[in-house]
Amino acid sequence: MCLKLRHVTWMLLVTAGWFGGGTAQTFAGDWQAGVAKMRITPERPMWMSGYASRTHPADGVTTDLWAKALVLQDDAGARAVLITLDLVGIDRDFSQTVCADLKEKYHLNREQIAFCCSHTHSGPVVGRVLLSMYSLEEPQRQLVADYTADLEKKLVQLVGEALANVAPARVAWSNGHSTIAVNRRTNKEPEVPKVRSQGLLNGPVDYEVPVLSVRRPDGTLVGIAFGYACHATVVDFYQWSGDYPGFAQLELEKAHPEAIALFFAGCGGDQNPLPRRTLDFAQEYGRSLARSVDAVLNGTMKPVEGKLQTRYAEVPLSLAELPTRDQIMQQLKSTNKYEVYRAQFLLKQIDSGKPLSQTYPYPVQAWFVGPELQWVTLGGEVVVDYSLRLKRELGPGRTWVAAYTNDVMAYIPSLRVLKEGGYEGGGAMLYYGLPTIWAESVEETLVKGVHGIVKPAAP
Repeated sequence: MCLKLRHVTWMLLVTAGWFGGGTAQTFAGDWQAGVAKMRITPERPMWMSGYASRTHPADGVTTDLWAKALVLQDDAGARAVLITLDLVGIDRDFSQTVCADLKEKYHLNREQIAFCCSHTHSGPVVGRVLLSMYSLEEPQRQLVADYTADLEKKLVQLVGEALANVAPARVAWSNGHSTIAVNRRTNKEPEVPKVRSQGLLNGPVDYEVPVLSVRRPDGTLVGIAFGYACHATVVDFYQWSGDYPGFAQLELEKAHPEAIALFFAGCGGDQNPLPRRTLDFAQEYGRSLARSVDAVLNGTMKPVEGKLQTRYAEVPLSLAELPTRDQIMQQLKSTNKYEVYRAQFLLKQIDSGKPLSQTYPYPVQAWFVGPELQWVTLGGEVVVDYSLRLKRELGPGRTWVAAYTNDVMAYIPSLRVLKEGGYEGGGAMLYYGLPTIWAESVEETLVKGVHGIVKPAAP
C-alpha cells in the first residue's frame, strides 16, 4: 500500500458492534501477516494412520508431508496463528503441549492458535489418534512416540519462523465452489460415476471452497489458506502422501511460486472423493480444487480491515451410558480384534486410576477476521450437517467451518446421523477408543457451544 493510501486508510473511522450489541470505534488500518512451512515426512518406515487394513509400515514417498503456519495480525497487534498439518489428526494432549510451549516462548494464548489437519490417510500415526485401530509392537510404538515428540518441537520452531516473517499485508477472502465431494452414506461408490452423470447424487454436501489470500503491499501473493469438506481418502497405498489436498497445495504453489498454500478440512466426516483408489484420481482432484481456488484468487475478493478477535471454549459433550468394568472385561473375549484393542486400552486407563468420563472436553473456536468473516473450527470428524446448519444460523457466505481441528477424538455425528447409525453414527467410536457412542444431546450441545462464543462478538 502506498504512503498516501495508507494515510487515507488510517483516517477512515469504522464502527463495529463487537460486544453483544455495543459499539467500539476502530480504524481500518493495515494488517500484517507471516507464513512459513516445514517438511514433516517421517524419516523412518513407521505405521500409517487412517485405514484399519494396514498390515505393515510405509515403504515410500509419493509427496512430502508438510506443516505450515500463517500468522494474521490486525492494526492493533492482535494475532491469530493457523497451523495446517498433512496428518490424519492430532489429539488433545498434543495440542495442549504445543500450545503451552507457544505461550511460554511467544506469549500466544490458546484461543489464538488453531491446528487444522487435512485428514490424509497416507500420513503417520501421531500420539493417541486411532490407536485402538492398531496393535503396534513396541518398536513401532516407540517410533510413534519419537515422531510425536519431534513434531511438537518442530511446530514451535515453525510458528517462530512465521512470526519472524510478519510484515505488512493485504488480506482478502471469498468463497469458491467444487463438486469433488460425494455423501458416502447415501451413494454407493461403484454407482457414483453413473449417478453423477445423471445428476442424481443423494444426500447433503457442502461444495463451498473458502479462500483467504495474503499479499504483500506490492501485490505479491505469499499465502493462500483454503478449505474443503471432503475426506482425504483417494489413495490407500503404503506411501506417504498428502492425498488430494496435498496435490492441490502443490498445484497452487507451482502456480504462485512466492506463496505458501495451507489447506484446512471442512465438515467432511461423511463425504468421500468418488470415484477414488488411484493416484491419478488424487492428482486430478488436487488440480480441480486448485483451479477452484485460483478462480477465487482471480476474482473479486473482500479486503479484510478492522479488528481480529479470537475465542476458544471446551464444551462437555455427553456420551451414552458407559460400560462397566465387567462389561469391558467381557469384550476381551470378543472375536472382533478391535473390540479387544479398545478393551485393553480402556482397562489400562481405569487401572491407572483414571475412571471413564461421562463427557468429553470438546474444542470449539471462533476467529473474527475483520467485521464480516466468522471462522469457526471444530474438533473431530464432523459430518456435513454441522457446517450447513452453522452457516445457515450464523450467516451464509460469511461463516467458514473447519473440522479436524485442535483434537481429532472421534466422529461427530449430527442427531440425524446418530439415530441412523452406521460407521459415522457410532461404529467408528471403536477405533478411536471412546467407550461408547455419543448421547443424543450431541448436536444441540455442540451448536449451543458455538453460538456461545460467536454471539458475543457478532457485529
